[in-house]
Amino acid sequence: MKLFGSFTSPFVRHCRIVLIQNQQAFDFVPADYATSAVQTPTKRVPYFENGDVRLTDSSSIIRYLRGLAAQPFCPDAADYDLYCMASTGLDTEINLFLLERDGFTAEQVPYLARQRARVEAILTELDQRNWTIEGGYTDGQIRLGCWLSWALFRQRLDLTPWPNLMQFLAGLNNQSWFANTHPALG
Repeated sequence: MKLFGSFTSPFVRHCRIVLIQNQQAFDFVPADYATSAVQTPTKRVPYFENGDVRLTDSSSIIRYLRGLAAQPFCPDAADYDLYCMASTGLDTEINLFLLERDGFTAEQVPYLARQRARVEAILTELDQRNWTIEGGYTDGQIRLGCWLSWALFRQRLDLTPWPNLMQFLAGLNNQSWFANTHPALG
């Protein structure tokens, strides 16, 4: 198995977590913008190879890996909705981050202000939930944790307005498989 990506990508991190949780041997192959632009039609990381299996999105990679381990990927509709909501927030936040690096901000572009509002609305909605964890973390919860952790790492968010999410992330940070995959460790 080969996982292509960067240590700082939260999407790659989620794949690495699943591989680590399942004690799957894999080669991590560093890939940047230029490499992914040539090696995958999505022109982004992660992408994955296992023999004849080639996957180009973190969601399909995670589903495949969970299937290999006979584990559920998002065991119910509510968790899948959480997974999708967290993925939307994460992808939006990454796009805002990259556009700001190119000089475009929410203050300059009304569409980007709407995207910033989307992120804040998702966080506000998710902060209303009860985050008691019993029986392990689901992929929806892991995706949310990868987003929040990345956003703090990149100094994109201050979680103070969302205390339940702060508490949720603190609990997740106590898991070795989560703490040991932090982007700062790459």
